[in-house]
Amino acid sequence: MCKIKITADTVCDLSEEMKERYGITTIPLYVTRDGVTLKDGIEINRNEVFEHYRTTGRLCATAALNVEDFSQFYKQQLEDCDELIMITISSGFSSCYQNACIAAEDYEGRVYVVDSKNLSTGEGLVAVSAAKLLAQGCSAGEIVTKLNQDIIPRVDASFFVANVEYLHKGGRCSSIAALGANLLKLRPCIDVIDGKMKVTKKYRGNMEKTMREYVKERLTDMAYDDDLIFVTSTCTKEFAELTAEEVKKNSNFKEIAITDAGCTVACHCGEDTIGILFIRKDVKSTN
Repeated sequence: MCKIKITADTVCDLSEEMKERYGITTIPLYVTRDGVTLKDGIEINRNEVFEHYRTTGRLCATAALNVEDFSQFYKQQLEDCDELIMITISSGFSSCYQNACIAAEDYEGRVYVVDSKNLSTGEGLVAVSAAKLLAQGCSAGEIVTKLNQDIIPRVDASFFVANVEYLHKGGRCSSIAALGANLLKLRPCIDVIDGKMKVTKKYRGNMEKTMREYVKERLTDMAYDDDLIFVTSTCTKEFAELTAEEVKKNSNFKEIAITDAGCTVACHCGEDTIGILFIRKDVKSTN
């Protein structure tokens, strides 16, 4: 019987418990801090990303895996499996997908690369779905087809950003816009649509008030086709749990998984960012 392994990059933000439960192996991306390249989650964590900014005023940056990184990872993983499915961060955010595909060419059809068209636990949902399909007895080719045609178009991934400072420092909003947002306590909601991030709404008010409004709007009358929803954040544990309680009030998901966003979200969106991510019943509108 052909043994298949599910893998992803660390942008998927899956907890160690979740990776163990579903048999998912991850490869770390890179974070650059003052010119030094470090492995995400191994040599640097998100709290160190925040501390660096607090003490120096300089942002850390993320960097993609290169072809050789993927090639070495494939070689190692294929020692105890016949085929490998590699799920990557959206090709709209990083060159990881392209590099993963180039590396796969040397492994004679044993490596299947999937563009999650997402990030954080939006990518994690794709990886978990792949593991569930594998458990149902699907072949590698069948899993990839189902992910691309059915699962990925229905992933609903969004975050609201309580502090626009990182977006401003990273060049993603102007100084005037950042100043206005802070003065008016505006908190942008970012959706992942067609593999790219887009501001779809701006909430106003304190963090708890806007979180409750955000959760209610995302889940009211929402039809979903899976029992799992992620609450993923760079917030305190207490605020993440408060958000999970709000999700519970507004939905009937069987599992609400609280996860910490890793260095990728930390570098780009900063502290006090929180999102809810799940699989819709229908394809998400791109309007």
